[in-house]
Amino acid sequence: MAKIKVIQTRSIIDRPKIQKRTIKALGLGRPNWEKVHNDTPQIRGMINKVTHLVKVEEIKG
Repeated sequence: MAKIKVIQTRSIIDRPKIQKRTIKALGLGRPNWEKVHNDTPQIRGMINKVTHLVKVEEIKG
């Protein structure tokens, strides 16, 4: 299964609670934290909700 690396680029201070919970569900919490996830529709949906706070990189191989 393909993997993606999700990197938090911005803080969650003064963000709506739903965005804070989404960041926590992705395993992030502070700027420059990163986490590797399987590339599933569920993870992609969470990333779409917080695209302005994260950066996504696809991992080859």
